[in-house]
Amino acid sequence: MEITKKTVEKIAALASLELTEEEKERFTGQMDAIVHYFDKLNELNTDEVEPMSHSNLGDDPTASQREDVLIPSLGTEAALSNAPQPGAGHFKVPRVL
Repeated sequence: MEITKKTVEKIAALASLELTEEEKERFTGQMDAIVHYFDKLNELNTDEVEPMSHSNLGDDPTASQREDVLIPSLGTEAALSNAPQPGAGHFKVPRVL
């Protein structure tokens, strides 16, 4: 897949970003390089590689798992203390859709 200036403009519009012509040119090259890097990774033969659920298990399957410990939380009142529009124990935000 090749990233074109038109692709960058579409992504910028979806993200509500206004880009200069210089930024569009720069991002086109940068994004195209990223996509080509992933294309290169897709060329690797992974037929003999077993899927992993964790990347750092080593010989101990419980090495990356920690005990679930209950700790005190911030609390609703403290969390909402600086909110511009708290309401009914929640953050009020503008409607998105």
